[in-house]
Amino acid sequence: MRVRSVLSVAALAGGLLLWHPLPSSAERDVVVAADIVEYECTTDGVTEKQTIEIDIEMTMPAGATAGQQFTIGWRGVYSGTGLTAPAAGLPEGTKLYAYASISGLPGLTSATGVGTLETVGPGQPVTLPAAQIALATTSDDPGTATVKPAAVNFGTAPNNPLIECESLNEDTLLTYPLTVAGGGQTTDPDPTDTATQPVGETTPDEETEETGTEPDTDGAIDETPAGAADTGGGGESG
Repeated sequence: MRVRSVLSVAALAGGLLLWHPLPSSAERDVVVAADIVEYECTTDGVTEKQTIEIDIEMTMPAGATAGQQFTIGWRGVYSGTGLTAPAAGLPEGTKLYAYASISGLPGLTSATGVGTLETVGPGQPVTLPAAQIALATTSDDPGTATVKPAAVNFGTAPNNPLIECESLNEDTLLTYPLTVAGGGQTTDPDPTDTATQPVGETTPDEETEETGTEPDTDGAIDETPAGAADTGGGGESG
């Protein structure tokens, strides 16, 4: 009886180990260790530059697909001295524009995301957003690539940065692996499809009357937040 009880418990435990719910999309993301990026920051109208370090953690998507927009997670905290606002302060509505450089996929060089900042007074520290920022981009082609942190800008618009921070240790940064799967779309109609014809009848010029439509191959890059290439300090720096 004792042996039977032990075996029953073991069988039950085995069943529990074999059954488990599927992970959510967030749990399927691959989180890679953070890296410290050294930046040189130039403020509009100010001669003196600031050197800061940001400990950046990036999250690579596990389900990126060609032709569909995907996001790369970005979270940063200062390592040591942080950025200071100029004597005039930063205007209300100033945001952080974070970039990642991408290499290895044709036509894709960057991803861009926007984070909200708290109001910053004259000469006050510029606090980085606590929430993770989603850097959005789209690849028209499947394949593998490498990703690393790139520029960080501050301003009221992506094409009008008030503070531009360029990486000083770009060549020594960790690279993060990114895999983009094929879309799995069929672009050619099925030549054997006879759903539109009565059974037993054929059309002599069947091939010329096919009306199958090609799926839209325009990539979702149009949805990428503006600024990835226009700021001059975005992903192309990587």
